[in-house]
Amino acid sequence: MAITPRNIHLIAPSGFCHNPAAAERGVARLRAEGHRVDNGDVITRREQRFAGSDSQRLADINDLARLETLPDIVLAVRGGYGASRLLPDIHYSALAERLNNAPLALCGHSDFTAIQLALLVKSGVVSFSAPMLAGNFGAETLSEFTLDHFWRALTSPKLTLEWQTASPAVTASGTVWGGNLAMIASLIGTPWLPEFDGGILVIEDVNEHPFRIERMLLQLHYSGILARQSAIVTGSFSGTTLTDYDNGYDFASVWNLIRDLTGVPVVSGLAFGHSADTVTLPLGSHGQLNVSGTTGSLTLTGYPTLR
Repeated sequence: MAITPRNIHLIAPSGFCHNPAAAERGVARLRAEGHRVDNGDVITRREQRFAGSDSQRLADINDLARLETLPDIVLAVRGGYGASRLLPDIHYSALAERLNNAPLALCGHSDFTAIQLALLVKSGVVSFSAPMLAGNFGAETLSEFTLDHFWRALTSPKLTLEWQTASPAVTASGTVWGGNLAMIASLIGTPWLPEFDGGILVIEDVNEHPFRIERMLLQLHYSGILARQSAIVTGSFSGTTLTDYDNGYDFASVWNLIRDLTGVPVVSGLAFGHSADTVTLPLGSHGQLNVSGTTGSLTLTGYPTLR
């Protein structure tokens, strides 16, 4: 698809970019496509393990309400850790006033999930769980799947994702939310976790064994969150190795347990998360989920698109 050149503003509200060469490669690729990329100083900014001081990283978010001209895309450099520190001091009202109804795409995933869900709850801002600068746009080999889904999500007012799944047939609809499971679980009991009845919860994670994923999902279940969803969709859960000790216990075992405990449909197999191939998901959009045979589909509407 033909891509219109865009203004892209970089932010780094989480961990230090330990692979600046990848980030610079991402910048070069975007510029080669005709896009204008600014605020590149955040790539090398550092304090301890973070991408700058708390005040610097907080300013990456709060300054979006004060920019003279809004960019088309706000793109996180990477995840890591650090977003949780910022949540109490984000200027939610100012960001709601500036960003809602603006044709702006706020993009990132992983640790950035905490900020995205907080903005959704406190500001009503719909953002995109999307590829990031270093790990995706700066990968040694850029995934055409990821790139195509990114631009389709940002420019199409209606988007349908399709994938292969072994999950039972289901039809469900609701507000799409979620992202990185560890960050979602970390928000339980805080004012920054969405409380959607009948939502479609989409989750992913990396470097977490199935038992750790089960433990986080049980925490959500015991908190009364999972039973209120119309469906749960599972994305990529990479970076872990099963052993003989697991004795057949795997992610499918976890999905079956959660399905049995909650009575909520669990649909697996979506290419979403910490993987080379990942879809882009508007958090806060309306979703229509359908599983028929071996095909799952999720149709998304009601999110900001670039003009």
